[in-house]
Amino acid sequence: MTEDFGMRVSVLASSSSGNATYIETPQHHILIDAGFSGKKLQALMQSVGRDLKDVDSLFLTHEHTDHSKGVGVLTRRYPDITLYANQLTLEALPQSIGKLPADQVQVIEPGQTMSLGDLDIEAFAVSHDAAQAQFYQVHHDDKAFAIVTDTGYVSDHVAGTIRDADAYVMECNHDVEMLRMGPYPWPLKQRILSDTGHLSNEDGANAIMDVIGTRTKRIYLGHLSPHNNIKALAHITVANMLKEQGLPVGRDFDIYDTDPAIADPMFTV
Repeated sequence: MTEDFGMRVSVLASSSSGNATYIETPQHHILIDAGFSGKKLQALMQSVGRDLKDVDSLFLTHEHTDHSKGVGVLTRRYPDITLYANQLTLEALPQSIGKLPADQVQVIEPGQTMSLGDLDIEAFAVSHDAAQAQFYQVHHDDKAFAIVTDTGYVSDHVAGTIRDADAYVMECNHDVEMLRMGPYPWPLKQRILSDTGHLSNEDGANAIMDVIGTRTKRIYLGHLSPHNNIKALAHITVANMLKEQGLPVGRDFDIYDTDPAIADPMFTV
């Protein structure tokens, strides 16, 4: 009998330039997104003592290249990897991904749950300017880990779906004033600030306050923009907003930063 060590997670990297998260249980090794080259993904995996050849499933959130860049090379190089995504996302993948092996692709639509042995992966739609962006909550035994980035807002439905998870990756893409004063052209700024854009630090904090529960122990701040945010600013903004509402930051749960190029240490959910 395989010893159940729980569900282990590493946010391999998270920013506007690339995203990937690794999750393992005794029976499965999965990635959520592969927004890097195969070489970079392998280096990130090895930095936490793991190897891409052991990955059996890749769940894609949407077609934007900071989430999908490595999808083609991974599925072609590793025939044991099954790619899961919704149909509109698969149809919208950029040509640079190349041809996907048809027998390694399975469709999972928003609202569906994929059961893989000791894992249940729950897909939910978010509001983003992609063909059909969806993110995932991963369940193992009585533990839940949820990722929510690349959304202009967190709907009541999404909040209800992911409420009281044990750990989160929550988007804190930008500081609003940094974005407004920054180098981006105005149409791009409008897109980011829109309901189909990205969560600001304040938006992320408000979403956390809406979903956090007594089970929650870890919150990772993800998908930071290198041009419109600073890691320390996102952290202090979220921490202060939560503390102002009397939430026990640093006691019942902790806030962690993510990095665009360095994997977070593996943790057990």
